[in-house]
Parts: sequence; C-alpha cells; structure tokens
Amino acid sequence: MYILFNLNVHLHYSSLHYYIIIIIIIIIIIISLVILFYFVLHILISLTTKAIDLATKAAVEDKAKNYEEALKCYQQAVEYFLHVVKYESQGDRAKQCIRAKCVDYLDRAEQLKQYLKKKENLPPAKPVQESPSGEKGNESDEGEDPEKKKFQNQLSGAIVMEKPNIKWNDVAGLEGAKEALKEAVILPIKFPHLFTGKRTPWRGILLFGPPGTGKSYLAKAVATEANNSTFFSISSSDLVSKWLGESEKLVKNLFSLAREHKPSIIFIDEIDSLCGSRSENESEAARRIKTEFLVQMQGVGNNNEGVLVLGATNIPWTLDSAIRRRFEKRIYIPLPEEHARAFMFKLHLGSTPNQLADSNFNELGKKTQGYSGADISIIVRDALMQPVRKVQSATHFKKVRGSSWNNPDVISDDLLTPCSPGDPNAIEMTWMDVPGEKLLEPVVCMADMLRSLGNTKPTVNEADLEKLKKFTEDFGQEG
Repeated sequence: MYILFNLNVHLHYSSLHYYIIIIIIIIIIIISLVILFYFVLHILISLTTKAIDLATKAAVEDKAKNYEEALKCYQQAVEYFLHVVKYESQGDRAKQCIRAKCVDYLDRAEQLKQYLKKKENLPPAKPVQESPSGEKGNESDEGEDPEKKKFQNQLSGAIVMEKPNIKWNDVAGLEGAKEALKEAVILPIKFPHLFTGKRTPWRGILLFGPPGTGKSYLAKAVATEANNSTFFSISSSDLVSKWLGESEKLVKNLFSLAREHKPSIIFIDEIDSLCGSRSENESEAARRIKTEFLVQMQGVGNNNEGVLVLGATNIPWTLDSAIRRRFEKRIYIPLPEEHARAFMFKLHLGSTPNQLADSNFNELGKKTQGYSGADISIIVRDALMQPVRKVQSATHFKKVRGSSWNNPDVISDDLLTPCSPGDPNAIEMTWMDVPGEKLLEPVVCMADMLRSLGNTKPTVNEADLEKLKKFTEDFGQEG
C-alpha cells in the first residue's frame, strides 16, 4: 500500500514537471514569434520608407532633367514597392494603390529609357551653311542657350530614326504628288547644281484630301526615300504646352533644330489643329503658335534653305490664309481611281495564299467606287479573316495533301481542312479536335472578298468631297 502511494505521488510530480516544461516551451515559442514579427515589421517599414524615399528622389531628379539618375531611382523604387506588396500583410486597397503607383513609375521609366536611347542615336548637328547672300541662319547667334537646349531635347523624340521602309512603288497612284515631292526632296540632294540662282526647290507642300487616301503614307515614303535627310514627324501634342509662352518657343526651336540638321523635312500631320483660321474667340496661345509658324516658315532673318515643311490635312478650308500662302504647293490627294484600287487590293493581300486572278482584282476595283485606301485596307483585312472564321464554324474536316506550315518543303498526306458535311471524305469534328500542326487553312478566294466588301461601307461622304473639290479649284492642284 505504501509503495503504491509513493508511486502515485511520483507519477503526479512527473506529470506536473512535464506540463511545466511544455508551458515554458510554448512561452519561448510565443516570445520568439513576437520578436520575429517585430523584426519583420521593422524590415517592411524600412522597405516602405526606402521605396518612398527613392520615388521622391526620382521625381526630384526627373524635374531637374537628370533623366539617367531619375530612371535608376524609378526602377529601384518599383523593386522595393513590389517587395512590400509581396511580403507585407495589408489590405487589398493598399496593395492596389501601390501597384497603380508602380505602373505609373514603370511607364515613366520606359519613357525616360526611350528618350535616352533616342538621345544617344541623335545625328550630329550639321554645320550651318551660308546663304548665297552671305547670311547665316538665325540660330548662329543663339549660342549654347540652356533653355534652347531643353526645348530641343523635348523635340528630339520627333526625329524619325528608323526608316518606315515604304518605297514610292508601294504608293498606289498619286503620280502628281510623288513628282512634286521628288522635286522638293530627292532632286535637290542628288543634283544640287540644278537648283542654283533663281531655281529653288519647294519649301512648303500641303497635302490635302479625304481621310484615308494616303497622305501620311506618302510622308512615310518620303522619310524612306530621302536617305540623307533628317525627318521630323510632328503632331500638335509635340508643340502645345500648358505653360504660357512655351508653345511658340517649341515651334521656334523645331525650325532651329531642322536648320541645324539640314537637309531636313518637317512633317506636320493634321496641321489644321495648329494653324486654323484666326477668329475673335481663339485663345492667346493659339494665336501665338500661328504667328510663330508664319515667322519661322517665311519670316525676315530666317534662312530655310534645305528645310521642307510638309503638311497634311483633311479640312484645308479651315487653314489660316497666311499659313495657306506659306505652302507654295497645295496638292489634292483624291480618292483612288479604279486601277489604283485594284492595285491596292493586290498590295494589301501581299504574299498571303489566295485564288484571286488579275480579273478578280479588276472587278474589285470597279465595285469599290467611292472607297478610300484605308477602306480597301479594312476590306482586305476582313477578307483575310474569312478562312479563320471557316475553321471556327466548321463541323466537318477532311484529310488532304499539302505542305506543312512549319516546313513548306515537307509534303504531308494527313493534313485537315474544313469541308461540307456532304463531302464523301468528311470527318465529323470541330477545330478543337484538330492537332495544331495538322491544320491546312482554306486560301482566300473571291467570295471572301465580296463578303467582306458587302459588310464594309465607305467612310467618305459626298459633302466633304464637294468642299475639297471647291478648295482644289480655288487654291490647289490635282495630285
């Protein structure tokens, strides 16, 4: 009995000792977790603070035009913010805000990266040549003005570094416009001795016509063919600033930059948005931009030898009369004629497999009276999708012999192409059941073109055409 009692007491104390040890271990674990939590929290707070500091520094450097340092700070700030989002337990709304900021910083970093890349590739300034009268361009006395340099850095992004690779032959029709552009751009560079004395190349050419007729496409051909010229592609967003007085300075520095890098071409798309008719209701900023354009294009003391201003507009009757006079050649780019439309169908179809013959292209040219080049491009793009739609809607396929799509030299006998359910070789299946490498898509045929033509309406109305014809009779010439 005594032995049993002692045994129970011993067991009781052993159990108590065991529980105490477990409690101590649990307390140690809790304390460790609390310490770890505060340690991680401290790191995350440090990460957040570091990210905010880097973002602030990036904004300061960006404002100070130290773009290389700003780019580096933006990239580092995004890395820190992404670590915070990944490891810090916080609400969804806070995470969304941080992610949105990261997207903004990445967008700005990409803009800075592109700007710095273009700045590295900027062609060296060509020496300013003296005019026959012995005068130099008005930029010769401006020196290294920091403000001028800032504006020219803003405009350097408008210089087209990579040529669009569009040749004269890629432009259907428009022979008059092409000849005028060759006179103004190509011939003076290739045969400078032809343009001496009173014979000078055109300094301003306005291309006007309905939307989608190839005005901008012609400008791309000029950028490609004028190999030795610097090509500036300008839109209103490049020249309009929210700060009063900056817009006209941008216009002035655009022409100054063009003179430094001559021979050069300034292409201004939708020029009517910058140089519309003067009225009592227009703003002071718009009037200043217009005045600066007038001065730079044909003002006293500005030597624009070797600089061509090429403008494009759909509504030439809204242009200011003084601006209109600065464009010595005003060329109407009309809707394409029948033979040009037929050529456009062939051009847009390219090397895509098709069953169309020359007679089909001629028929399409006849059926598209009133369609612009852009309208024809949309018709062809839609027709190119018709074989894809046939594959999607097909309920039966059949085995055919043909070239493998990934290796045209290999002929395969088990390719699958859509067919009608009544075909003797038809196999009931959908496109989901066809192995990717076994599909032989149907080629584009005349029926596809006609179907797409029936679904596409012309975008140019008769009222606009009448206005353009009237403007051509009064001020322009046929292209």
